[in-house]
Amino acid sequence: MDKSSTAVGTPGELHRRLGVFDAVVIGLGSMIGAGIFAALAPAARSAGSGLLIGLALAAVVAYCNATSSARLAARYPASGGTYVYGRERLGDFWGYLAGWSFVVGKTASCAAMALTVGSYVWPGQAHAVAVAAVVALTAVNYAGVQKSALLTRAVVAVVLAVLAAVVVATLTSGAAAAARLDIGSDAAAGGVLQAAGLLFFAFAGYARIATLGEEVRDPARTIPRAIPLALGITLVVYAAVSVAVLTVLGPTGLARAAAPLSDAVRAAGAAWLAPVVRAGAAVAALGSLLALILGVSRTTLAMARDRHLPHALAAVHPRFKVPHRAELLVGAVVAVLAATADVRGAIGFSSFGVLAYYAIANASAWTLTPAEGRPGRLVPALGLTGCLALAFALPPSSIVTGAAVLAFGAAVHGVRRAVAARNP
Repeated sequence: MDKSSTAVGTPGELHRRLGVFDAVVIGLGSMIGAGIFAALAPAARSAGSGLLIGLALAAVVAYCNATSSARLAARYPASGGTYVYGRERLGDFWGYLAGWSFVVGKTASCAAMALTVGSYVWPGQAHAVAVAAVVALTAVNYAGVQKSALLTRAVVAVVLAVLAAVVVATLTSGAAAAARLDIGSDAAAGGVLQAAGLLFFAFAGYARIATLGEEVRDPARTIPRAIPLALGITLVVYAAVSVAVLTVLGPTGLARAAAPLSDAVRAAGAAWLAPVVRAGAAVAALGSLLALILGVSRTTLAMARDRHLPHALAAVHPRFKVPHRAELLVGAVVAVLAATADVRGAIGFSSFGVLAYYAIANASAWTLTPAEGRPGRLVPALGLTGCLALAFALPPSSIVTGAAVLAFGAAVHGVRRAVAARNP
């Protein structure tokens, strides 16, 4: 039987409930998250007046990755995303490496996002609020993917409304000056490339649609439509916000900003909007956390089915049709991390890992035949090259830590295979 139509040899299949609209909303919930409230400042420090060029480069790489992922997801509509594609197209090791980098990196990202929620909602009790957020969102996910989609709709609506208010308040203020968008001599190629690497991760949420491939109705039609739609909407939103903030703060002011969007509305004379922006950031962080838990649990499910993780995690709830054990484990691990550690400054390997994940996705898409829906050769080639270039343009600490985490994962895989060979 064709693996593109059903999951073979699994203890239970997930229920296909999501249409195009819900899939797009989940993608938007993943991408239009807390990153836009914070990522612009470090990107401006790297690129200077070349910030918008960095955003454009990140969008090009994201488009290639999205196209490759969409074609693969339509061919293999099972939970797991690039873990499944790498396994099917490149071999067991590459699929495993993609899954490893995603699960480990994104689990840390979940804890960091939970702490972001805590720091916005109640700074003095950030850890307690983070744990409460993880428990609540894990419960929402446990009740079924439709409940998650409904909550994500509300989150996306709130965040888009806040971002629209920021854009209108800044662009219509007397403080806005188009001259601040000019590109000067400070826009060095290396800095622009590093900014693209930092901004790329704001787009990375479209993978969430692919990792939910087993829960999408008519995946061969839905996923290739939902991924580019979500990415296109996100690019328009990010470009509008970036232009608006630059016109009032300029590259130098943006680079120094601790809270770029809040600083921008204050500079525009709309200080009353700053608390609204703060609330919007908290809601956005919740939306990102919800989508992250969804994606990590589905990749955990796929790896457990192949016994790269304990097979008990492959169980699907008979009523809710969700990977309930995987969701509970992910929730528990994230809650412990959020309660005991401040991982916001120690997840550089997550950035490196995400780019490695998409590099494997593009390499997998390259192997598709025209009959299997292969995109134009330029798309996976440019996506793979772009991922590698952005990965090695990251700060050295991120590269070293990320490479070490991937090497450890590869060693675990090698030991596991050696043990299996001795004990057939």
